[in-house]
Amino acid sequence: MISQNGFLLSYIKYGENDAVLHCFTEENGFQTYFLKGIYSKKNKKKAFLLPLNKLNFTVNAGKNSGIQTVSKFEITEVNDVYTDIKANTVIFFIADFLNQTLRNEHKNELIFNAIDEFINQLNQQNYRSHLIFLTKILKIQGVAPLLGDGNFLDPETGTFTNLGTHHFFDSENSLLWKSILSSQNPYEIKIPQTLRKNFLDSLLVYYHYHITDFKTPNSLEIIQQIFE
Repeated sequence: MISQNGFLLSYIKYGENDAVLHCFTEENGFQTYFLKGIYSKKNKKKAFLLPLNKLNFTVNAGKNSGIQTVSKFEITEVNDVYTDIKANTVIFFIADFLNQTLRNEHKNELIFNAIDEFINQLNQQNYRSHLIFLTKILKIQGVAPLLGDGNFLDPETGTFTNLGTHHFFDSENSLLWKSILSSQNPYEIKIPQTLRKNFLDSLLVYYHYHITDFKTPNSLEIIQQIFE
């Protein structure tokens, strides 16, 4: 038996009572677990199945290196983000986002700690934290833009130039990118409400260019409606 700590990214009901979980763990990166009996009437732990819940899993290694089966699991941290409509919407969006972008990610303490930090920011009602977090993930994965003297970020080359190449990356939005990328404490940066939608759109464009097989999360429309 192996003990692992991880953030729940997504889950799918399997049969009548079981589920398949996708998690990002501290010890082994992205993992898929089989969880028996979670949907049985007497099982009260189904309430733990919330996106980005931080859980501790005890797992049995599957035969022939197959899917691991969870023998028991517990919640490690209780927070209030799920009772806040805005924070809850952000949580679902980021879990959806990470569920696809971390599929091939092995152990990465920087990413694991970044998720922890992001949730703490959201607990403090920092409703722009998801924008900063997605920028930090680009830096951790080594595909963030290179800082330069230009006033316009070219999303395809990841460089700052003197001429604009994309309508989402005007001088104001490009300056915001540069500020976040160069800051030692980016979560302290104030992003005006009027710029948040455009900045999120620009993040998605950048991810499309630099993350293989990236697809826009289905929850994008919901998060845009909440923050309008």
